[in-house]
Amino acid sequence: MSSVQISRRRILVDGEPSLVMAGEVHYFRLPRQEWAARLDLLVEVGCTCVASYIPWLWHELPDGTLDVTGRTRPERDVGAFIDLAAERGLTFLARPGPFVMAELKNEGLPYRLYREHPEIVPVGWDGQPAPTATVDYLAPAFLREVERWYDAILPVLAARSATRGGPVLGVQLDNEVGMLAWVSNSPDLTDHLVDDLRRWLRERPAGSTHERGAQEALVGVLDGDPQRWRDTVRTPPEELAADLRVDLGLFMRDRFARYLDTLALQVRASGLDGLPLFVNIHGTEGGNGVPFAIGVSQLYRSYAGMPGLVAGSDHYLGEMDRDATTDIHFVNAVMEAVNGADQPLTSLEFEAGTGDYDAGLERLYDGSTVDLKVRLHLAQGNRLINYYLLAGGLNPRLDEPVGDGNDRISFTGRRHGTAAPIGPEGQRGVTFSATREVTRAARLHARWLADHDEERDDVAVAFWPDAFLTEYTHPGSAAVREIVRDLEEHRGPGPRKALWRSWLFDGWRFGAVDVSDPTSEAPRVLGLACGEVLDGDVQTRLVEHVHGGGSLLLLGPVPTRDTRGRSCTVLGDALGVRGGRREVADPRRHHPSVRGTGPLADWTEMRVGWWQELAGPDGAVPLVESLDGTVCGLGVRHGAGRAVVLAAEVPGSPQLFTPVTEWLGVRRGTGLSTDVPGVVATTSATPDGQRMLHLLNPTAYPAAVRLTPGDPTGLLDAPLDMPARTGVILALGLDLPCGLRLESANAELTDLTEDALEVGAGLGATTELWLSGEAGTVRCADDAVQVSRDDGRWHVVAPDRRPVRLTAGPVT
Repeated sequence: MSSVQISRRRILVDGEPSLVMAGEVHYFRLPRQEWAARLDLLVEVGCTCVASYIPWLWHELPDGTLDVTGRTRPERDVGAFIDLAAERGLTFLARPGPFVMAELKNEGLPYRLYREHPEIVPVGWDGQPAPTATVDYLAPAFLREVERWYDAILPVLAARSATRGGPVLGVQLDNEVGMLAWVSNSPDLTDHLVDDLRRWLRERPAGSTHERGAQEALVGVLDGDPQRWRDTVRTPPEELAADLRVDLGLFMRDRFARYLDTLALQVRASGLDGLPLFVNIHGTEGGNGVPFAIGVSQLYRSYAGMPGLVAGSDHYLGEMDRDATTDIHFVNAVMEAVNGADQPLTSLEFEAGTGDYDAGLERLYDGSTVDLKVRLHLAQGNRLINYYLLAGGLNPRLDEPVGDGNDRISFTGRRHGTAAPIGPEGQRGVTFSATREVTRAARLHARWLADHDEERDDVAVAFWPDAFLTEYTHPGSAAVREIVRDLEEHRGPGPRKALWRSWLFDGWRFGAVDVSDPTSEAPRVLGLACGEVLDGDVQTRLVEHVHGGGSLLLLGPVPTRDTRGRSCTVLGDALGVRGGRREVADPRRHHPSVRGTGPLADWTEMRVGWWQELAGPDGAVPLVESLDGTVCGLGVRHGAGRAVVLAAEVPGSPQLFTPVTEWLGVRRGTGLSTDVPGVVATTSATPDGQRMLHLLNPTAYPAAVRLTPGDPTGLLDAPLDMPARTGVILALGLDLPCGLRLESANAELTDLTEDALEVGAGLGATTELWLSGEAGTVRCADDAVQVSRDDGRWHVVAPDRRPVRLTAGPVT
C-alpha cells in the first residue's frame, strides 16, 4: 500500500519526492500477446510508469453493453494490462476519458451517444452544426451516460489503486476539455447550455468590471423571451457582441470547472479518492506554443489551487530550435503562474519521436530534440513527463462498420504511432536510443530533480489569462474581431516573442506571475506585453506594484480600453504616459527604424513593425526614439518605483531588454555571455541547498559560454565549450550516495553507485571535478587522470575531456 500526494509542487510517494518518467502505450492498439513485449521495451527506455487512454468507444459493444474484462476480446481486459505493468515494477497512469482524442473517431465516444441523444450535440455561431465531435459536457443525458461508463471502468482501476497496494498512481479527468470548440471557433451552444448561461448571468454578483458587463448591457434580453435569448447568443447583434464574447468565455470557465468537479466526485467515490487527479491542458497550434495559454485560460479555474488536482501540458512543437525552446519555457511558466502552492508541473502529452505522424516522410526530428525538451522541462521543475506516443500500434476494426472508408477505431488507418520511438510493429525507431539516454540521465538525477526548485532572478513576465480568452469569436462582429486582433498580436511573449526570447537567451532566470490574481506575489520587475486592450483591474494592480516600489516593463502601446471595448486608461494616467500617432511598416513603401538614446545610447538602430509616439511627465527619461527623434520608449518614476514603456514592435534583442531591465533595478544572477545566441542557462536548488546548473544549446553551432553561477570552487566560472544541440546538468554541490559531495564539475554525472561515480566528457580543455567529504580515498583506474588533495577537497583532472570513473573508500 502506497500513498501518492502532491505537496509543495512535488509528487510525494510514501512521503518522498518522486520523479515520474512515463510512456504512453495503447493496449487497445496491440494484440494481447504483444503487451508484454511493449512493456519490456518501455522498461528498456527507462520509464517507471506506463500511461494509457482507456477508450469508451473501444469498450462499448454495438448493443450498448460494456466489456472491460476481455469477455468479448482479450484486448479489452484493462486489468490484465495494468497487472502486466505491475509485474515489471511499473506504475500506471489511467486516462479513461470520457473524451480521449488519441486520433480516435468521435474522440473516443461511442457512436450510439450521438444517435440516441441528439440534444447533447451542439450548434455553434448562427445555429450552424458543430464541425467537431464535441458535446454539451453538462447535458443531463451525457452525464448519465458518463456515469454508466465510469461505473464500469473505475472499479477496475480502484482495485489496483496505489492506496490498495496496486500500480495506479493517478487518474486523468477527461482530456483536453474545451479544445474542440476552440480549434473550430464553434462554441457548444445547445439550448441547455445557452439557458444555463442566462441563469449564470442573472445570479452572478455584480462586483468587478467583468461581472457588471452582462447585467448592464444585456438586461433587456435576459429578461425577455427564452428563444430571443438563444438567438441573441448564437447571433449577437453588434452592440452586444463584445460583452457576450467576454461573458461566454467567463461562463465556460465556470462550466468546465463544474464538469470536471462532477467527474472528480465520481472518481473519488469509486475508491480512487487517495490519488492525484490530472487535467490535460491543450494545446499548441501549428507548432506555436503561445496558443497553449488559451487552454490555461479555459481550464485554470477548474484546477488551480484545488486539492488533489494536477494540470499537465500537452504540446507539439516540432524540432527543438530557439523558437520551440522559447515556447516550451513559456508553456511551463504560464502553467506554474496559475498553479496552487502544492501543484507540481507535469507534462501529460510530451511529444516524442520523429514527428512523422502520417508515415509520409515529411519530418524527421533530430534525436537531440527529445533530449533538450526533457532537460528544459526538468530544469523548470516538471515532476512527471509522459512520452506521447512512446509505442505505436495497429488500429482494430470497429465491431459495427460505419462505412467511413476504413471502419477502424481511428481515422489514421491501420498503422498508428508511426513517429513513435517504438514503432507500430514493436520495432525500435530512430529516436529510441535518444529517448532512452535522456530518460537514463533524468533518473540518475531524480533524487535532486524530484525535490528542486528553479532559482529565479527578481523578474517575471506578467501573465494575464484574459488576454487568451479569445476562443469564441463571432465572425460577423467587427468590434469583436478588432479586440481579439489586438489581444492576439501583443499577448504573452510579445510580438515576435521578443520579450520572452530576449530574457531567456540572455541568461535571465524567470517565470510568470498571474496578474489577474490579487494574492499573487510579484518580483521586483514585471514584464508585460500587451496592446491597447488591458482590463482596469489589471491596470490598477500594475500601478500599485510600481507605486509600492516595484518596476514595470511594458512592451506595447499605452493601454486605452478593456476587453469589452470600453475606455480604460488607468495605467497611462497614473504613470503620466500618453500615446500619440503611430508609424506602421509597409513592406513596399515604409520601413520605420528606431534606436536607443540616453541610457540606451549603445543600442543601435533596428527596423521595427511599428512605433508609437509617447509623451511622458516631467523627468521622464527617453530610452528609444525614431530616426526623426520622436520618443517611442521612455522611463518614468511613480511612487517608489519605476516603469518603462517600449511602444514599438521591436525584434528580440538582449542588447535592448537587458539594459532596460537593469535600469529598472535588477541584474542577472547567472551573468551569461555566449558567442552563439540561443543558449539557455539556469540554476536550481533543493531545500537543503544542493544545487545544479542546467545548460542547453539548442542551436546548430558550438557555443563558448561564460557564467557566474555561484560555484564555490570557481571551476564553472571558467569558459565552457557547449557542443551544438546538447544539454547538460552540472553539479554545484550535490551529495552523492558514495558519501562524497560533488562541489562542482564541468561534466555531467553518468553513473552513481554506493562506492563510485562517473562523469562524461568535460566542457573545458579538460574534464575537471572538485569533491569533498569523509572518504579516505578517491581513486581512478585511468592513470592519465590526476587525483589530488587540495585544501581539504579532492581535485580531479582528466586530459582530453575524457570521461572519468572514480571509486571512493575509507582510509586503508
